Amino acid sequence: MALQFKYSKYFLLTLGMIVIDQVVKVWVHYNIVLGQSGELKVFGDWFKLHYILNEGMAFGIQFGSDYGKLGLSLFRLVAMGVIAFYLYKMAKKGLPTGLLWCVALILGGAIGNVIDRIFYGAVADFLNMSCCGINNPYSFNIADIAIFMGAIGLAFFGEDHKSKPKKNSA
Repeated sequence: MALQFKYSKYFLLTLGMIVIDQVVKVWVHYNIVLGQSGELKVFGDWFKLHYILNEGMAFGIQFGSDYGKLGLSLFRLVAMGVIAFYLYKMAKKGLPTGLLWCVALILGGAIGNVIDRIFYGAVADFLNMSCCGINNPYSFNIADIAIFMGAIGLAFFGEDHKSKPKKNSA
């Protein structure tokens, strides 16, 4: 039996995030010079497009060896599978939609960044925000925003799933 729309709509958000993330990254790759010389100021020093390739984890943290990278890659793939399975199960149980949308955002962002790692060996980051005379050396991307928004949303909707699930009409 095909995945019913009431379950698949969350995966459509995941797919939408992946597509938006990858389309923007391709545009950045072909239109912005890699590194400091290609930096484009959007709103002064506050918001810039600064294209970098992040070979590490969050904030460029590195694993010391190729085995560490391989282990982390395998972990990411397994984690995405678990998240996708869990999202389906939570949707089938009728858990609050806010919770499900948040998990779908996290899954979409995670897949977007893993696609970069698989095809390019690094994650394309290009959004940079600095404030108050402090130069932020870290850039991020659309997938990171999806993960962050999903995580923040879980802080608001995460406890709701402990209340009784909605009646499932399936």
